[in-house]
Amino acid sequence: MIAPKVMVVEDDEPLCVLLRYNLEAEGYQVEVVTRGDEAEMRLQENVPDLLVLDWMVPAISGIELCRRLRMRPETERLPIIMLTARGEESDRVRGLSTGADDYLVKPFSTPEFVARVRALLRRAKPEVLSTVLSVGDITLDRESHRVYRRKNEIRLGPTEFRLLEFMMQHPGRVFSRAQLLDNVWGETIYIDERTVDVHVGRLRKAVNHGKMPDVIRTIRGAGYAIREA
Repeated sequence: MIAPKVMVVEDDEPLCVLLRYNLEAEGYQVEVVTRGDEAEMRLQENVPDLLVLDWMVPAISGIELCRRLRMRPETERLPIIMLTARGEESDRVRGLSTGADDYLVKPFSTPEFVARVRALLRRAKPEVLSTVLSVGDITLDRESHRVYRRKNEIRLGPTEFRLLEFMMQHPGRVFSRAQLLDNVWGETIYIDERTVDVHVGRLRKAVNHGKMPDVIRTIRGAGYAIREA
């Protein structure tokens, strides 16, 4: 199962260490960014499953970054938890009105923070935590590591399984080769982007067996997507 990705935008180093440790202990992939402008750049390259955003990060404030993210189609539905030392009701209203889905006032307990991350993911992106994914006539069971199309089992290698799993979490969305490499192979591994084409070809051959319609779209110059239906 591909672990959900959480980006933490926070400039308090001890708090970053604490949040990373507890999120990774829960099985999440965690990226920590300390500046608002850097976070905006990273979010243009790759959108996580959930964003933890501090109100007062340098360069671009968390509240301004939240506003900008809600104006972009790629991030308008990104689950956002805002962290802040501002506990006044007017500040909470402003944070939620700008687009935050949840709001935590510092200092907060780590168990409550982790519980809120889990609850928001379950509410906003249930496909990230679900053990069974279904898109069109394809069903992927994460626990048994099996894939079916029209009730016929499809045999996939481990890389093709992860590739299909990731794309099924985001049906209809187009991913570049670089984005697929980061999310399926991992950002720390260097692999030529053409490797993606090879594995997409293998996946396409397996799931489109016989005269079944092609469920994988190739968008020239952009990347790949799985059809929504």
